[in-house]
Amino acid sequence: MSKTGIFYGSSVGNTRFVAEKLADLLPEAELNPVEQAEQSDIEKYDFLILGTSTWGVGNLQDDFETFVDTLVNTDLEGKTVALFGLGDQFTYPDTFCNGMGKLYDLIKDKGCKFVGDWPIDEYDFSESIAVVDNNFVGLALDEDNEPDLTDYRLKEWIKKIKS
Repeated sequence: MSKTGIFYGSSVGNTRFVAEKLADLLPEAELNPVEQAEQSDIEKYDFLILGTSTWGVGNLQDDFETFVDTLVNTDLEGKTVALFGLGDQFTYPDTFCNGMGKLYDLIKDKGCKFVGDWPIDEYDFSESIAVVDNNFVGLALDEDNEPDLTDYRLKEWIKKIKS
């Protein structure tokens, strides 16, 4: 089995909490907070799960803002990537999970294969750059308004990214 690394940035703990849940559901995966991650950490994994929240009017989480320089300068050719993003669809309906969309835009042409797109149907937002071909580019979560759906969505998403 290929090595799996979960890389996440978290300011108030929600993304870390979700990343830890993912690690519990994927015992073969290793957790990597991006504020401590280096290029060699990315290179050792075949499968990358990248998680960020969205801040302000659609920005990446602070630690990810710094980490993306390392990420885009890493050879991702042949790697499989799954994204998850946290946002607030009611307070920021026009930038919901934009952080995940920005991450996707930064690495989509780096030769990696993306898995784990997610339907937009059960969400209430007006715009998101994380939507491509009528699906989110990864798992969209709203810990502010729908924390009760997180466990279900994670389990369903894991089935999808494992297949």
